[in-house]
Amino acid sequence: MTVLLEKWDTPFGLPPFARIRDEDFGPAFDAALDAARGRIQAIAGGDATDFAGVIEALELAEHELDQVAGLFYNLAGADSNDAREALQRDLAPKLSAFSSEVTNNKALFAKISALWQTHDSLGLNAEQLRVLELYHQMFLRSGAGLEGDAAARLTAVKSRLASLGTQFSQNLLADERSWFMELAEEDLEGLPDFLIAASRAAGADRGLGPVITLNRSLIVPFLQFSPRRALRQKAWQAWISRGANGGATDNRAIAAETLRLREERAHLLGYADFAHFKLEPEMAKTPAAVRDLLMRVWAPAKAKAEADAAVLADMLHKDGIQGALEPWDWRYYSEKRRKAEHDLDEAAIKPYLSLDAMLAAMFGCATRLFGLEFREIDGPFYHPDVRGWEVTRNGRHIAVFLGDYFARGSKRSGAWCSAMRSQRKLGGEQRPIVVNVCNFAKGDPCLLSYDDARTLFHEFGHALHQMLSDVTYGFISGTSVARDFVELPSQLYEHWLEVPEVLEQYARHYQTGAPMPADLQARLLGAATYDQAFATVEFIASAMVDLEFHSGPAPQDPMQKQAAVLAELGLPHAIVMRHATPQFSHVFSGDGYSSGYYSYMWSEVMDADAFAAFEETGDAFDPATAARLEKFILSAGGSQDAESLYRQFRGSMPGVEALLRGRGLLEPA
Repeated sequence: MTVLLEKWDTPFGLPPFARIRDEDFGPAFDAALDAARGRIQAIAGGDATDFAGVIEALELAEHELDQVAGLFYNLAGADSNDAREALQRDLAPKLSAFSSEVTNNKALFAKISALWQTHDSLGLNAEQLRVLELYHQMFLRSGAGLEGDAAARLTAVKSRLASLGTQFSQNLLADERSWFMELAEEDLEGLPDFLIAASRAAGADRGLGPVITLNRSLIVPFLQFSPRRALRQKAWQAWISRGANGGATDNRAIAAETLRLREERAHLLGYADFAHFKLEPEMAKTPAAVRDLLMRVWAPAKAKAEADAAVLADMLHKDGIQGALEPWDWRYYSEKRRKAEHDLDEAAIKPYLSLDAMLAAMFGCATRLFGLEFREIDGPFYHPDVRGWEVTRNGRHIAVFLGDYFARGSKRSGAWCSAMRSQRKLGGEQRPIVVNVCNFAKGDPCLLSYDDARTLFHEFGHALHQMLSDVTYGFISGTSVARDFVELPSQLYEHWLEVPEVLEQYARHYQTGAPMPADLQARLLGAATYDQAFATVEFIASAMVDLEFHSGPAPQDPMQKQAAVLAELGLPHAIVMRHATPQFSHVFSGDGYSSGYYSYMWSEVMDADAFAAFEETGDAFDPATAARLEKFILSAGGSQDAESLYRQFRGSMPGVEALLRGRGLLEPA
């Protein structure tokens, strides 16, 4: 039996990384699928008709598959190679077919439907009722009620969509991996030391001198600091052209086919369009509710962005450059303006935000809020850059947390949280293995921008949602919640980075250990809403394009549709979408955030209000509020409807005003 299918007799049940070979994964997936099929067929064809014999048996039926997939897909995203990419392409239709096979099993669905129809008489507790409801909903939304040609067509559509999502992601990674721009020594003039060091490190990996790559932690500061406008333009155009360079890695045709197939999927299931299908189980419920939220924020954000653009254009003209402010100019002049107006220079901030210091801050806040303790543990892990910690509380093991923080060619861009193993109690207590992945520029030491530090805290908020999960059923564990609720814990946790006493304790100079000077901290916090109009406009542009792609008929030409949506919005000339269609992996690398990119903003409405619950007590670490947050949000998973959980934590749902105030877009009363 391959090591991938064994019960891992390792500390904390971690995967035995040193013993795992890429060629083991294919056979392991085949064996795990066979085992799962056998158990599911036995459930469908057996005599059991009660909750334990059907739903609880289903919960445990795929445990080998969960173990293998939990490891493989973490590796495929964070440390890809040719073998893993090939297997991903092979697995996408295979796993989609298996999923369809399960949900198309009429005998199995009949048992689930019978349980749901009689649920009031089954004596189930609240969590069991919720799990039964969600299983029934999942089967219906997966096409269990379809027959004949319609059922077969839906299976084919979902299989093709899975393959397209994998290809989209791999194309994007290929474009990001292949492009770099070499810098001559004179091109380094005006760049801060941290960026010069990072560019030299990136070049050394390629056997070259300093280079700029498409890694966000390199290209964004280059656009902020480089006085060489032609180089900024070249770098910016490469960045926004990912997935749209023609040839084998071009994603535009993939996006078009994906949208057509999603529309067909929705129609097969009886929905007007994919947006109505996708939003039905979310907090927002309808495209109209999403559009209303986005437009209520768009108007003040656009007005502020246009005023900011006029100021930056004046700075551009004073530099002797004629013509319009361009997208590759915005960050450069905005950084100069920030330095002038707030006397704030990012290069002066970064020495106080080393990765180690911010990890200590991140862990320290979790200790004060939830009593968690973190002890670093030795590997080997899946890559030498990865670090690991055992998480305990009052001596009890809670989780293993892995941090994979540095950019490399084998890692897809962005930042994310995933679980190699999720929490559950059914079948014996299973504690989670949670992974945070970022793409910070490697340095000695690694110095973070303030945005990088926020990203670190953001992803750890997701990790807390996984680690503090306390439910019986894996189906509703951790982040298995409505998409527009899942970002609440992550965005909420960012707020603790802004607490002055946290910065006072942890923001220390990496060389001297001196605390960040009080005036620098004050300027940093005072500039917290600086350039938020830009960030809000680029986000809403992406969210609206996503929503309109999936509302009504699928566009034949997504790029044309993108242009039409942006024109109707009146997007300012010098701002573009945060994620243009050919690189919009949130939406096209799978359907997780399709019709759902808005959810970051929906969650932000709640996170601003949720942190206010702490502020109202006068203590950002108020124990009673933290306990309520853990009970109703972080430990509850999907055990109740998201709105019900939030109301139990806070008492009521918030309005959009807290978000506008938090982004500096609400005029003072």
